[in-house]
Amino acid sequence: MDFRHVPIMLNEVIDALNLQQGSVIVDATIGGAGHSSEIIKRILPGGLLIGIDQDEDAIMASQQRLGPYSPNVVIKKANFSDIKKVLSSLGISRVDGILADIGVSSHQLDEAHRGFSYMHDAPLDMRMDRSSKVTAEVLVNTLSKSDLEKIIREYGEERWASRISEFIVRERQQKPIKTTGQLVDIIKAAIPARSRREGPHPAKRTFQALRIAVNDELNNLENAIWDFIDVLRPGGRLAIITFHSLEDRIVKTAFKNAENPCICPKDFPVCICNRKPLIKIITKKPIIPSEEEQQDNPRSRSAKLRVAEKL
Repeated sequence: MDFRHVPIMLNEVIDALNLQQGSVIVDATIGGAGHSSEIIKRILPGGLLIGIDQDEDAIMASQQRLGPYSPNVVIKKANFSDIKKVLSSLGISRVDGILADIGVSSHQLDEAHRGFSYMHDAPLDMRMDRSSKVTAEVLVNTLSKSDLEKIIREYGEERWASRISEFIVRERQQKPIKTTGQLVDIIKAAIPARSRREGPHPAKRTFQALRIAVNDELNNLENAIWDFIDVLRPGGRLAIITFHSLEDRIVKTAFKNAENPCICPKDFPVCICNRKPLIKIITKKPIIPSEEEQQDNPRSRSAKLRVAEKL
């Protein structure tokens, strides 16, 4: 199985994590082990790499790729928001570094039958964890028009959300919407021709929105960040790569609140809430891929890396 994983900003991530021999590092979205196969080399001898992913293909690919390092690698099938459960099952309470590379992987997009891509006709699936019951097909065929519109508008930042959801509901009354191709045709019919001519593929935003909803990505990220911070040792680093503004905003806000958690009114002369900063933000502005990387790997263009250190 070819689970290609071109690691985004590999050198920047390696620098950000401040890796030492003997460190315990969590790759919370291990994918094809693109980042991890470099991380492991830098924490040996004595280090431990814990990989987490909810995608079985990723688990198999990363186990294969990291096979030579197996005594120092543990890979678990879970959502990154379950990091505390995973660590507890291993009898570990604190780690030295965490990487989370959020969103859909190149492999998931390229595997047509997974239904993530609007470029291939396939069953409307979009589950990262295929043991989950909720697929994109379930959502488009059962949600009310207003719920669909809300998802497409909020998660896809799609200005035509109302028309798209209206067309979906009308179409599914004739016959169920079962494939990505059907959905793309409905979206194209809903968006006026002049708007389809400019910008990205007309289905891009709606597909993003449904994928986020199917996998509950934003809630998982929001909850996970605080657990990530909690399980880091003082001096430990947290590096998070995001690929669109909604994710980046969640990370930016959480980092800001963790660095300055004081809730006293602004006009108080001294802090009386006694909430202490949990982290120091290392990246005042997010790191983005070099122009060279963006040319070599167009999927890296929207990536942003934010880094924090536990106090």
